[in-house]
Amino acid sequence: MHNFKELKVWQKAVDFAVKIYSVTKSFPNEEKFGLISQMRRAGVSIPSNIAEGCAKTSSKSFVNSLEISLGESFELETQMIISERVGILDSESAREMEKDLIEVQRMIVGLKTSIEAKS
Repeated sequence: MHNFKELKVWQKAVDFAVKIYSVTKSFPNEEKFGLISQMRRAGVSIPSNIAEGCAKTSSKSFVNSLEISLGESFELETQMIISERVGILDSESAREMEKDLIEVQRMIVGLKTSIEAKS
């Protein structure tokens, strides 16, 4: 069992979730129950699944939680692409967010690989 608060990947994922909240504040009100809601839920789900995985007693269960977290990150990446294409997320913000999200994804994969190698 790990202390999730000490994991750099969890810390970066929380920072990214906060950024998602900030960025989606400027989205049109008609997206409140569409992209805003979906992006925020996916953003929160990434660090939440990392934290949940830390409570698991088996490496296999922890890896499964990390895979769910990674899946949520790809879902969020897709929503960011759609937001940019429909014109509610500016290109500069999209590039900056994509860079941050890719870093989180790489960290999740790295942690997953590390856990798998130890088991």
